[in-house]
Amino acid sequence: MSKNRRLQQVILLIFILVSVIDICAILLGDSLWQTLSKPLIIPALIAYYLIGTSSVNKWYVIALIFSFAGDVLLLDKSNLFLMGIAAFLITQLLYISIFSKGLRGSSFINKLKALLPFLVYFIVLITVLKPGLQDFFIPVLVYGLAISLFGFVALLNYLIKKDMVSLRLLTGALLFIVSDSLIALNKFYQERSIYPVIIMITYIAAQYLIATYMLKSESNTGSKED
Repeated sequence: MSKNRRLQQVILLIFILVSVIDICAILLGDSLWQTLSKPLIIPALIAYYLIGTSSVNKWYVIALIFSFAGDVLLLDKSNLFLMGIAAFLITQLLYISIFSKGLRGSSFINKLKALLPFLVYFIVLITVLKPGLQDFFIPVLVYGLAISLFGFVALLNYLIKKDMVSLRLLTGALLFIVSDSLIALNKFYQERSIYPVIIMITYIAAQYLIATYMLKSESNTGSKED
């Protein structure tokens, strides 16, 4: 085993450890440990990606940096919620840009198959949330459109390639959508004590799967999606 591979595995263990600590802190209602552990999750994932790749996709790293900013800002959902959503909106837009390359030549049928489920999802989500959104209607509408578009891109990518690597991206996108949808439902529709735990589990799994998609696809092609 190479030195880089061993180091990457150590970083992965750190990523898992801080993730478990954060989830346990949420379960226990320990805000101090949440504050200490949550900001370490994405930096650990960045290190995992950087060590595992031979040529860095700078846009993906920037997307993760905005995810880190969103994680930190959303530690204070009362006062910094909009700023946190703005940070994650930039992450989603960067993901869409990165993963949509090479998909423009796909067939109309595949595009339609990929579009319909996320169009339905978007309409249902906004309809359910609308009564409670008030001043947040436009920001949530824009963000809902962005995550739906990310889902569309990930599904289209899978419909074209139909391999296990593209399935990782699709699964990551779907888990990201579940996480973000539960944040919105918890804040604007009906608060449930179980939501914060599910939100973090799905979010962490989503980011990890997207990172492994980047590493696997780059390994298979021998080049970056720049």
